[in-house]
Amino acid sequence: MPLKIATWNVNSILARLPTALKVFQEVAADIWCLQEIKCEDQRFPRLEFEAQGYNVETLGQKSYNGVAILSKHRIEECVRGVPGLTHTQARYLEAVIATPDGPVRVASIYAPNGNPPDTEKYALKLDFMAALTEHARELLKLEERTILCGDYNVIPREVDCWDPRAWEGDALFKPQSRAAYRTLLNLGYSDAYMQSDGSAHKYTFWDYQAGAWQKDHGIRIDHLLLSPQAADGLQGVEIFKQARALEKASDHVPIAGMFANSG
Repeated sequence: MPLKIATWNVNSILARLPTALKVFQEVAADIWCLQEIKCEDQRFPRLEFEAQGYNVETLGQKSYNGVAILSKHRIEECVRGVPGLTHTQARYLEAVIATPDGPVRVASIYAPNGNPPDTEKYALKLDFMAALTEHARELLKLEERTILCGDYNVIPREVDCWDPRAWEGDALFKPQSRAAYRTLLNLGYSDAYMQSDGSAHKYTFWDYQAGAWQKDHGIRIDHLLLSPQAADGLQGVEIFKQARALEKASDHVPIAGMFANSG
């Protein structure tokens, strides 16, 4: 069976717990990387996900941010926070997963939004991306199957949004943001969606405002970046768009990569 790894900005695990449990059952991923859990570690609903067979690791924060990794297989060697980054926001969790086919290193990433771009929030965004790039460079030296999953808050291409004019000047679409994302790819990582599909106008986020979901006014900002060893085994990518239509839906939907056994 292929290994399925999904990433999803759940936009508050406590507010959307019944919806999240339903999505978990439908997607049936082996490994989940969650963002914006918006709760401290002790408040994460572990028991409900452990009942589905998941091991749980979290890096939480009261009311904001927060990331988690949930895995059907044993979780080892956790790294909490991007090495070298001094801010205290809960935005990065990395772990080695002991799958039957050998270890896989995954990270759950919630990059800063960066808006408004003329404030210190945008500087934080670029600082985060720079530190992530340096750490990602070091990870490549391990020559492991590595998947850097998460909400990068970057729209890589014009065709990854419904209308580029609507996003002009936004931190998610500014040239510096897109350049920071390309720098990660230039290290040697592959964007799993681009490797598998690459079609225009397929999205992972629809705002709650202005009927964005009903009009399909979306953007693609949730990504899986693959080391060469992981990219070699990629069999396909699925965007679970139907999750956005559920009651109490997150404004993001899961995107999952399917990976062949390395043997």
